[in-house]
Amino acid sequence: MSFPFALAVHGGAGTILPEQMSAQLEANIRAALAQAVNAGHKILAAGGDALDAAVAAVKVLEDSEHFNAGKGSVLTAKEMVEMDASVMHGLQMQVGAIAGVRHIKNPVELARDVMHHSAHAFLISEGAEEFAFKQGHLFTEQDYFFTDRRYDQLMVLKESGDSALSEASYPDDNKHGTVGAVALDQQGNLAAATSTGGIANKRFGRVGDSAIIGAGTLAENGNVAISSTGVGELFIRKMVASDIAARMRYLGEDVKTASETVIHGELKTLGGEGGVIAIDKQGEIHFALNCAGMYRASIDIEGKLSIKIFANE
Repeated sequence: MSFPFALAVHGGAGTILPEQMSAQLEANIRAALAQAVNAGHKILAAGGDALDAAVAAVKVLEDSEHFNAGKGSVLTAKEMVEMDASVMHGLQMQVGAIAGVRHIKNPVELARDVMHHSAHAFLISEGAEEFAFKQGHLFTEQDYFFTDRRYDQLMVLKESGDSALSEASYPDDNKHGTVGAVALDQQGNLAAATSTGGIANKRFGRVGDSAIIGAGTLAENGNVAISSTGVGELFIRKMVASDIAARMRYLGEDVKTASETVIHGELKTLGGEGGVIAIDKQGEIHFALNCAGMYRASIDIEGKLSIKIFANE
């Protein structure tokens, strides 16, 4: 039996306003989203696994300077990049997560390797990198991740003593920087992957929701796959991905109702700005956001490509 297949991606959510974005920047971002969703969809169309498709899509976004993950990651207070990622495969609810890595070009691939090749579910910092190098990942110098834009952003934040979830002095100043993908494959498997550079000027080894299964990432066959982006501390407190999945599982809510209820409910009341991408067992895709915009794209079960940035699209 062959199932319908579909895939969606996101590149962060928050205060993303059209009047603050140049035509060229918008075109570049839309092109990157299209490249990501097509990379994943190509794998699904060939009969490939949902997780491999999700990872392929996220990898494209990690390789772009336009998103806060991989190459485009923000800098910590110590002027370093520290990245987090997680993956989940819905068939046996397998997971892999990493946090605080500094020398891995594509953290989402390392998270998948943790799932496949480690007896553990979650590895951090030097230990995660030691495991990565044994798995054949190449040591990537911090210079690869360094950009003038991120350095200037950090200097502004250091002067004010603040931290930011992504941008400063940039068209999407208050965007929460995370990338992610969800997919349904022809075997009926659901999968999700999420990756981030965290928050700019962060201290003390902070880890957000992107690496936390049930907060930023979740996949459960026969139900739903979810990737989140937003104020990480609030998404952890409200267990956003798990809450959506539970509403669908126990209350019988559809993916739209469950996602909108959680994103616009207590999460928003507590100040949890952001959004989710979700796909259910039939391949129905929904984007829920409680802010001005979210970089997002999808190819649905009919093969229709959709790329959106602003909330009113």
